[in-house]
Amino acid sequence: MKQDIEILNVRLPDEILKWIDGFVKGGIYNSRSEMIREFVREYVQKGEE
Repeated sequence: MKQDIEILNVRLPDEILKWIDGFVKGGIYNSRSEMIREFVREYVQKGEE
C-alpha cells in the first residue's frame, strides 16, 4: 500500500537541533527527517494504546 507523504517545515530551537544532529552524526539515524518521523510515529503509537 502506497502512503501519501506531505512535506512539513518545522522550526526548532538550536538546542534541539544539536541534540538531533548528535543522533545523526552518531549514525543512529540517516537524517534529521528520519529521526523526526520516527519520534512522531512512536508518539502517535503510544497515544493510541
